Amino acid sequence: MAFQTKIVAPKSDYTGQLSARLDLLKAQGNYRYFLPLQKSAEKQPVFEVDTEGGKKSATNWTSNDYLGMSVDADVISAFVAAAKQDGIGSGGTRNISGTTTRHLALENALARLHNKTSALIFGSAYTANSTAISTLARAFDNCIIFSDAENHASMIEGIKLSRCEKRVFRHNDAAHLAELLAKEDLERPKIIAFESVYSMSGTVAPIQKFVDLAKHFNALTYIDEVHAVGLYGEKGEGVAGKLGLSDQIDVINGTLAKAFGCVGGYIAASKTIVDYVRSFGEGFIFSSSMPPAICAAATESVEKVVISAEIRLKFHKNVEILRESFEAKSIKFEGKDAHITRIVIGDSQRCRAITDRLLHEFSVYLQPINFPTVPKGEECLRIIATARHTEAQIFALAEALEQCL
Repeated sequence: MAFQTKIVAPKSDYTGQLSARLDLLKAQGNYRYFLPLQKSAEKQPVFEVDTEGGKKSATNWTSNDYLGMSVDADVISAFVAAAKQDGIGSGGTRNISGTTTRHLALENALARLHNKTSALIFGSAYTANSTAISTLARAFDNCIIFSDAENHASMIEGIKLSRCEKRVFRHNDAAHLAELLAKEDLERPKIIAFESVYSMSGTVAPIQKFVDLAKHFNALTYIDEVHAVGLYGEKGEGVAGKLGLSDQIDVINGTLAKAFGCVGGYIAASKTIVDYVRSFGEGFIFSSSMPPAICAAATESVEKVVISAEIRLKFHKNVEILRESFEAKSIKFEGKDAHITRIVIGDSQRCRAITDRLLHEFSVYLQPINFPTVPKGEECLRIIATARHTEAQIFALAEALEQCL
């Protein structure tokens, strides 16, 4: 019997609907344009880009490769040697041949960095956050999560995936957090989730206050140190480590893609917590493991950063010079608590126009930070001085911003 299809309504114009939404995004000035660039290990932070007028060199002020470890000769050598020996991909998840001695060496190095008994690596810090938060929260009956209002999208995703109740406290407001905690049963399982350094505002969490509240109200603490690892503390262990609080934080999330110059994310915690996430976290169980060569490069980077205090000093000195040059030009900026410098523009169209002019007239590369990365009305320029920027490049940036702003 032939199968007959009865058409009951015209087919929806799916492509048209998507196009209309994209057109609206462009009209609002929030469409994301990607600039294909050619990095240079020798010239970083200067790169080349193809423009309508031909190839153009520009100085990058957006990179989270804070210490320049992505182009470090020893890190590159470690990657090349491991790739020649092991190949590129791992060939499977951690459970099916995706665990190598290089994976374990990296996890051991990260555990030592944070003075924890164990660590677990993921393909990205986003996956580490979403997997670890959701897996831990689901482990406890009737768990409730207390989340800072400015937490990263990956943390919010983890909270959603947990399907647990949540309470959002005002950004870095320990008093508001205390009010919310006090309303819950002391015996009810709780997780306080926050970041150390907030990547868009440059603010720093009152970690000691949050730790004290966790002890008082019987809660676990989960900190995202993505923008702090490698940069703060005697060996680059992050803000919690700098304050001597690592042992009082239950779970530390970090990345290998910023100050360590590689790719991937991780959590560092007790053996039991790490083993639980390893055993129950879908984002870990069902993902192919990181390439062994990346693990080798990341291990080299972590171990080198730990003993290289001078590179951190150079980095923070450049941040200081950057801000002094802005003040000399009367350029208003935010984020003085940490290393992230933000200039609020407040309009997406103007933000795009400024960055276009900076690139084409001054060979300065910045990207507009628009909604949904920041709330509407808080569109900004987010400026990163790295350890590899020169004073001449910093002064040239200040001069260009003075004219464009």
